[in-house]
Amino acid sequence: MLIGELSRRTGVSERLLRYYERTGLIDAERRANGYREYDDRTVEAVRRVRALLAAGLPTRVIRQVLPCTGEEEALRPCPGVLAGLRTQLEVLDRRAAELETARDLLRRTITATESTPDRAPAPGA
Repeated sequence: MLIGELSRRTGVSERLLRYYERTGLIDAERRANGYREYDDRTVEAVRRVRALLAAGLPTRVIRQVLPCTGEEEALRPCPGVLAGLRTQLEVLDRRAAELETARDLLRRTITATESTPDRAPAPGA
């Protein structure tokens, strides 16, 4: 597939896909006319890159970790990055807990607000 199709299938801009290629996160074959051509596996690779970026990993670490990710049967050890991955997982766990607390607060506030009739603010308030 060409870069435009990869962009449509992943929701990632062509410019960002070119950056991923330049930094070694994804690979492309080149046609005789110079156009980039990607295989279907690249779609999943881009999704994994996006997930790892969302987890807060820098691209230099993603470049090391990406070959260790993939289909369950293709997972392999990823030496040299374990401590950093564990630290990032702890950060994500804390963020998830904070989001859960915020979510519960919003739910309780919505429930309380829905069960109380609308009242006009007091004059001068």
